[in-house]
Amino acid sequence: MKRLLPVILFTFVLNACNPSNTVDGPTSNETNSTVQTMPEDMPNDFGFSIQFGVGKNNEIDTFKGTVTKDLIEDGTATAAVTFSDEELAAIYEEMKDVRIIEAKKFIPDPINGTVCVQEPHEEDQWKITINGETITHSFSEEYCEPTNDAKQLLELRNYVFSLIKSKEAYLLLPESTGGYD
Repeated sequence: MKRLLPVILFTFVLNACNPSNTVDGPTSNETNSTVQTMPEDMPNDFGFSIQFGVGKNNEIDTFKGTVTKDLIEDGTATAAVTFSDEELAAIYEEMKDVRIIEAKKFIPDPINGTVCVQEPHEEDQWKITINGETITHSFSEEYCEPTNDAKQLLELRNYVFSLIKSKEAYLLLPESTGGYD
C-alpha cells in the first residue's frame, strides 16, 4: 500500500496538469497554444481564417487573401480580398481585447437540467496564427443562450465581416438566393 500511494499521487498530479482536460469537453473549445499572452505589437506572421454560417460556407481567410460567400442555393463564390495594415492592426487589437489565445467556454450550463438548442444554426471555426503558433476555436450557435465567450467571438466575427462587406470585391459577388429552414 505504501508503494501504491506515491503512484496514485503522481498520476493525480500529472492528470491535473494535463491541458487537454477541460471542463466543457473537447467540442466546446479546440485551443492549441503555448503562447501565454499576445505580443503587444502585431507580429509579422499574424493571420487568421474564419469559417462561419450554416455549414460554415462563408470564409474570410487572410492566409489566402480571399473571402468566400455562401450563395445558399447557388453554392459559393470567392473573391480576392485583403485587409490594409491598419485594418489588420485594429483586428489584432480586438483579438487582444477578447483574449483570443485563452481557452474559451462555448457550451452553456444547463438550466433546470436542459440546454435550449435551435435549428438551423450557424457554426464558427477560427484559426489564428501568432508568432508561429496556431490557435483554433470552434463553436456552434445552436444554443439559445450563448456563453459570454461565444458572444465575444460572434462580435469579433461581425466586426471583421463588416470590414469585408465594405470592400469592392465583396460587393461585386452575386447575391444569395434561397434560405435555410
